[in-house]
Amino acid sequence: MSSVTGVCMDEGTENGKAEDVVGCHVEDAITFWAQNISSCNDLLKLSCALAEACPRAQAAFGKLDFNKIYGGCFSEDRCWYRCMVQRMINSEKCQVLYIDYGNSEVINRSEIVEIPENLQYPSVAKKYRLWGLQLPADQNLNMFDQGKTFLGSLVFEKAIKVRQKARQKDDIILVQAECEKVDIGEEVAKAGFAEKCRSPGSTEDVEKREDAMQNQRKKMKAPAPLWVNRPGHVLCNRPRTVLDPVAASARNQVFAGNRVILTKDKTPASAPVLNRSLACVRDQNLAEGSDIFEEEKETQRKENVNLLRRQKELELEVEHLKGELQTINQEKEVSRKTAEYLEETLNKYIGTKMKDLAAKVKMLKEIRRAKKNAGFGEQLSQAIKVVTEGNITVPSSLEKLQKLWSEYDLAQEMIQLCKNVDERDELIIKRNEVQQNLYSAVKEFILEVDQLFICERSNILQELSVSLEMIYGQVCELNDSEEVFQQFLTWKHAKIEEFIDIRNNTDAALQILTDLFSGILKCFDLSLEASSDTEEVPDNVDEALKEAELCVCKELKTDLTEHDEKEKGIIKSAYSKVMHKVRQEQNLITVIQKTYLASVEFKKQAEEWLNRRPNSDNLLSIKKTVKSLKAQLRWKLTEKNNLEEADDYSELEITRIKEEIAALRNKLFQEIYKEREEYEKLAYLVQKWFPELPLLYPEAGILTYMNSGGLLSHSLERDLLDAEPMKKLSTKRPLVCSEIQDQKVLLKSDPLVYLMVPYYPGASLTVVQADAPLTLEETLKVMKGVAQGLQTLHGANIVHGSLHGNNVFAVNRKQGIVGDFDFTKSEEQRAAADTMVIGTLSLVSPELKMGQPASPASDMYAYGCLLFWLCIQNQEFGIKEDGTPEVDAVGMDDKVKSLILNLFRCDRLTAEQVLRDDCFLLVDAIPVPSQLGEEHELPEEHDSEKTDEEDAVNSKKNAVNPTQ
Repeated sequence: MSSVTGVCMDEGTENGKAEDVVGCHVEDAITFWAQNISSCNDLLKLSCALAEACPRAQAAFGKLDFNKIYGGCFSEDRCWYRCMVQRMINSEKCQVLYIDYGNSEVINRSEIVEIPENLQYPSVAKKYRLWGLQLPADQNLNMFDQGKTFLGSLVFEKAIKVRQKARQKDDIILVQAECEKVDIGEEVAKAGFAEKCRSPGSTEDVEKREDAMQNQRKKMKAPAPLWVNRPGHVLCNRPRTVLDPVAASARNQVFAGNRVILTKDKTPASAPVLNRSLACVRDQNLAEGSDIFEEEKETQRKENVNLLRRQKELELEVEHLKGELQTINQEKEVSRKTAEYLEETLNKYIGTKMKDLAAKVKMLKEIRRAKKNAGFGEQLSQAIKVVTEGNITVPSSLEKLQKLWSEYDLAQEMIQLCKNVDERDELIIKRNEVQQNLYSAVKEFILEVDQLFICERSNILQELSVSLEMIYGQVCELNDSEEVFQQFLTWKHAKIEEFIDIRNNTDAALQILTDLFSGILKCFDLSLEASSDTEEVPDNVDEALKEAELCVCKELKTDLTEHDEKEKGIIKSAYSKVMHKVRQEQNLITVIQKTYLASVEFKKQAEEWLNRRPNSDNLLSIKKTVKSLKAQLRWKLTEKNNLEEADDYSELEITRIKEEIAALRNKLFQEIYKEREEYEKLAYLVQKWFPELPLLYPEAGILTYMNSGGLLSHSLERDLLDAEPMKKLSTKRPLVCSEIQDQKVLLKSDPLVYLMVPYYPGASLTVVQADAPLTLEETLKVMKGVAQGLQTLHGANIVHGSLHGNNVFAVNRKQGIVGDFDFTKSEEQRAAADTMVIGTLSLVSPELKMGQPASPASDMYAYGCLLFWLCIQNQEFGIKEDGTPEVDAVGMDDKVKSLILNLFRCDRLTAEQVLRDDCFLLVDAIPVPSQLGEEHELPEEHDSEKTDEEDAVNSKKNAVNPTQ
């Protein structure tokens, strides 16, 4: 039996309307209850709502309302259903009708509860009567039960199509019913359990006929409401045909009387004919006898009905008494078990009490030994002491130093912008004076800071901050009140005193118990000569034992780490103020430390350059050497070409010249490296100390080097290299390959600038994985190097934008190198290239697909996809709606899986954070080589200055180090 929380009843049913229903209960051969087929889900919802509301609902008290809907507990399945009270049996029992199914039963008043207002709506089931049929007037109870069973076989739990013909005043709907194209009314009439009405179209006639039938039914089976749906009768079950024997016997007797045939005595043939008056008298006497007999029969029928009703009442009373007897027996059994338990407990009460107390004392000893609560608030108290004592103060020389530094920077800037030679010399003299003063202030500041023990203080504050954050978590709003610390210390002192009192009470109670047991031992010690007096035996052992247990339990339950809201507020306020003071002092220490490091560096450089000025002699000397080596190299190359063109050249001579050419090239590159180092040194001095150097030595080309971003000009020419064309790698621009110091490099054939990069044939991830896939250890080593390359790129505000399997190289299967990327395209164009796919996995991040610009985060997404592709090998995987792969569905190392998931989030890890991840901790540090190599410009033979272009090599076989 199930129900709904909101059933929409069809209140305005019109004649002729058809609906599909399911039979759920049968009352007689022509009357049944049914539910609309569409109400199945509503019944289920109502069942769930009643199952939740009724167990917690209030019982129905007072006088029950016969027009109100209650919740009733059905006796068969002990589930709750909506019901209405039909009549009261007695003060404890009442008969109810389950309105959503049509059946009724007698239940205890305690099993009826109030239900919420939202469940107070009309019944789901409707009461139907077959149109044009009526029960026979002379039908007995046996025929009545058989007709009820017959109709139940046609409609119960079957889909029926009913068409309404009329509606009676008591909401009984007169219908024509069909089941599988079988007219149910016709079947009932054929079986003889009903007869057709004379005027089925008249509702009033039907109602009058129904009233007459109801009266006859009451006469025939007055106790019907008590036995048709008695407790235990299965709800929505098929009607029963077998009644209990006593009731059946009684009914048979009643209807046996109804079938008595009254016959007149036959008059003998030889008897004389009486006169007409005598016949009239006799007929009158017979009529009077017949009336008397009918009255006696009616009286006997009523007595039988009363006897049946009384029998049912007695049966109900017996059932009630059985229930009460069962309850009494259960209570008696519970009492017996309780008595046995108490007796058993009493026999070992002292032993149990002592054992429990000993266990609690043992636990208390362990807690005290571990000093669980001894350090309550001690860390925060210590923190308050740290931030209020021994604070770092602002050095007195800091303000003066910062002022002089500002003057020094301004003087340097003015020198750099000045074009007039005489004015520039005056500015240099003024700068030198400020430099001298700054040098003195720096030494004073360094000396003062050395006496402050800043490092030790910084370490203390850092450890304090970390430990407090682990305990107290996030910092709340700051309370600027100066009484915060004092309020915390006062509260802590009171809390500690309270705990000390609890501990002292425990000690005192246990001591009393110990003293009592010592006295008991003396009383029962037979070895003592003096006899003990019975009055000396303590009689308050029970009280002492109880007091000791209470004190021990109280101390065990006392936890100084649990606080109410007020106490939490005091602790949070003190913690927040401590953290505020810690951060204030840490910020000051950071400023002092940065200034200190800058001062130390300034002092070191000042001691070298304060009284002297650098020059470009060394750089010019290196340039001169480079020019000489280039001339020698050209001569050797010419000599080699002449020998190769000669008809009778010697292989030995050719080999010797090639060796000399290789040696000259190596010397030339060494000098170029020296030239670069000298440029770097002079560029540093220009930025930090001598902005006038480029103006004093224009022939050195210092500004040209600085403005080019570190590119060397006029140092190497393409015709000085033994270059071979790389047709397979050449796309928009031709590429050539050469070998310098045993390292293959690629050069883009540009008449102005050449970008030289290392060449790693067959080392791309795509080639390596196709040939022999990397192991997990090799993968982590390679991808660590890739993360280092991305860290360098992103640190220089460069987005790679084209990180894929052909642009990442695994050199020797352990060294990861970030490959080339095309500077001729924008970051978005590089990210949208067809190469940003590996297998079925797109390396383009979700935000790029949505039209957002490329960023370091999009590089890290592609990095995560590559790592995922390397780790899953040949495993299959799914793709989510946002394009990210299903990481959880594949098998891999847990630490690697965690890292990949963090690279697929919206707030992805940076390259720096990736390098600190746990999965890279066990990987040996891989030195990042100079992947980009030294960038060399190849000028034409004339000395005119070239325009500096930077074009990345758009190749699948060369790699770049983003450190440059």
